[in-house]
Amino acid sequence: MSRDQRIMHILLIGLNHKSAPVEIRECLAFSPEDVGGVLPNVTGMPDIKEAMLISTCNRVEFLVVTENASGSAQEIKSFLADFRNTPLHEFEKSLYVREDDDAVRHVFRVASSLDSMVLGEPQILGQIKTAHRLSTELETSGVILNRLLHKAFSVAKRVRTETGIADHAVSISYAAVELAKKIFDDLEGKGALLIGAGEMAVLALEHLVKNGVKRIFVANRTFERAVEVAERFKGTPILFKEIGDGLLDVDIVISSTGASSYILTYKDVKPLVRRRRNRPLFFIDIAVPRDIDPDINRANNVYVYDIDDLKGVIDKNIEKRETEATKGDRIVDEGVIQFGKWLEAQEVTPTIVALRNKAESIRKKELAKTLSGTKSISEKERADIDRLTISICNKILHDPTIFLKRPGRWDKRDLYVNATRKLFNLDENGSANENGQD
Repeated sequence: MSRDQRIMHILLIGLNHKSAPVEIRECLAFSPEDVGGVLPNVTGMPDIKEAMLISTCNRVEFLVVTENASGSAQEIKSFLADFRNTPLHEFEKSLYVREDDDAVRHVFRVASSLDSMVLGEPQILGQIKTAHRLSTELETSGVILNRLLHKAFSVAKRVRTETGIADHAVSISYAAVELAKKIFDDLEGKGALLIGAGEMAVLALEHLVKNGVKRIFVANRTFERAVEVAERFKGTPILFKEIGDGLLDVDIVISSTGASSYILTYKDVKPLVRRRRNRPLFFIDIAVPRDIDPDINRANNVYVYDIDDLKGVIDKNIEKRETEATKGDRIVDEGVIQFGKWLEAQEVTPTIVALRNKAESIRKKELAKTLSGTKSISEKERADIDRLTISICNKILHDPTIFLKRPGRWDKRDLYVNATRKLFNLDENGSANENGQD
């Protein structure tokens, strides 16, 4: 079989947060600037036709199309060691290798966020799209990888829309919003007070604003920081001593300071209940140690949730996501089967075309040789004989064609295509055989 007609294999080799500690992932990670030098080197390896590199904080993976999966895997391992000037034995045990259907399934699961550290997180799909764009710009991806990645994007969309894998909060900030929605069916137009302007608290406030919260107040020990955050959300900065008055105008309080003791107690809040006319007040305490005295729960229509409550919500939601992930894996398996059928068709089609072309060439030569010495038959009879020989060829080739097109395992397809090409001598000049000579 000529080089261009050999069977292609899809190979994935890499490591992720499950197989390697962060120090190894950091050591082997590639920046976008690195990729321009890496991918052409990989496609320059003897058996590799196409290549793509996915490198994030949680994974480094090479995805290639190759004629020799085992040989290419070893070459990529050696390349990684040389490029990063790190002995192979220091990271080889962290590497996993996937071939053919297993490689395709892995790509689909990664794109669908079924293999992420946080199940259902959306960032990985954008990272894969960026990696694919870089490979197309560098012209290291071709027909097979392009088709594979577009199918991965389609599968990921189905998983996100047909399952609840991303529906349940699995971060502190999202869980806070989910709890708020349980207290207030609709957050539209509600008011929020942020006490302490740390990163997690600000992120929780951002999610509340996206869900309709309008009136924003920000209190912080450093007033300058309160002003900065308030401006970001078009809110009002207040002093710490104004927190009591601020509680009269809001529905949700997010607290995350570095205080060593409670900044709000039952005695502080109880007098405000009547002045609030019993409107519900929801405290989200994400500080450690806690900012909000849990006794405040005793006040009418006042609800206090601390970080342990939020983690309880997250644990339950992770279980829900894992249940939905089972549905996602079913969609992934469907995608693997569909892509496998497409790939099989791409690889057997040249052989089927070559087989039919050779049969047609032999038919035409033998028919011309036979009819050249026969001048007594009419044009109609010549046409009838032509149709007869076409029909005979088609019937002879029907079963081999159906057999080659039949879905099967990757290794079997390789065997059958090779056998067909050898049996019918499709890769050499077949003129001698066509003339009936040995």
